[in-house]
Amino acid sequence: MLIGYARVSTADQNPDLQIDALRQAGCERVFSEIASGVRTQRAGLTDALSHARENDVFVVWKLDRLGRTVRQLVDFVSALRSRGVEFRSLTDGIDTTTPAGRFFFHMMAALAEMERDLIRERTMAGLAAARARGRKGGRKRALSGRQIAQARLLLKHPEQTMEGIAASLGVSRSTLYRSLSRDGLTTQP
Repeated sequence: MLIGYARVSTADQNPDLQIDALRQAGCERVFSEIASGVRTQRAGLTDALSHARENDVFVVWKLDRLGRTVRQLVDFVSALRSRGVEFRSLTDGIDTTTPAGRFFFHMMAALAEMERDLIRERTMAGLAAARARGRKGGRKRALSGRQIAQARLLLKHPEQTMEGIAASLGVSRSTLYRSLSRDGLTTQP
């Protein structure tokens, strides 16, 4: 069975062009929805996928109706194929039921993997360059050195509690413990 999926991003757009093309391609069931392509959880797409069975073909008018990145598309089609469902994009000429379509899909997968590796390389090079300039990555520490010193002084007074000190510094008790124990410091006064 051919299962069609159409999507438009906003209510002022009309999915009729997509729906007509899907029906003309022979789709027995067509699911459509209004949803942003950014959203990964879409009710119409979930509904369409729930009707797809082994040996069915999932059909879209154009690839961008499914996702915004090559990686998203590759993951989506891989998930379909693992369920025994083939994939077809009408305007992009992709049809995984044919050898040429499977080849094209594998080329897309290889390009997505290369893209991911290049992003990783650029990220690592950027981090190394930042470290060479003396920058540290990561999240800013919740307590400054002065605040930690103040907390240690307050801990010397028996009437002070960790909860009270943490509250006065505007952090949780676990953050205070973590800050005091960092760099070999202990919570002992």
